[in-house]
Amino acid sequence: MHFERFGLAFDHPDNWAVDTSDAEGRFATVTVYSPGGAFWSVSGHAAGGDPAELVDGVVTEMRREYRELDVEPAEDLVAGHRLAGYDLTFYCLDLTNTTLVRTLETDGAIYLILCQAEDREWDEVARVFAAITWSFVAALDAKGHEGRPRDPGGPRKDGSP
Repeated sequence: MHFERFGLAFDHPDNWAVDTSDAEGRFATVTVYSPGGAFWSVSGHAAGGDPAELVDGVVTEMRREYRELDVEPAEDLVAGHRLAGYDLTFYCLDLTNTTLVRTLETDGAIYLILCQAEDREWDEVARVFAAITWSFVAALDAKGHEGRPRDPGGPRKDGSP
């Protein structure tokens, strides 16, 4: 399936549910959920901000919720763009969960991408997450929103969130 609204566009599996309840105006949040409960989410934020503040905010909230949160700086190269952020792992109801938090900065916006799954489902959905993210970045490029490559922030040089 192809999603395209609120200035956001990406492909996702047919059997994943789309939630746009947090979408208002130009900078929106859209989340797609797998049948097993995993999710991939993207939110747009005004250009000119600090992408590191976005990922740090996610880490701060996750630390409030999960005391034994493991946080590792991470970075992906997707369609020629560097997406920086963190890999998070935590326990919830005796199950291990993994969350990836990444930012992508363009001339027009900063995008925060978040995906999460229980580790029992992770191997199956990790490839799907990667494909959705690739389709999102490729759609930005196709619309000419990529601008000059920018340093998207993310982990600080000392590795701390």
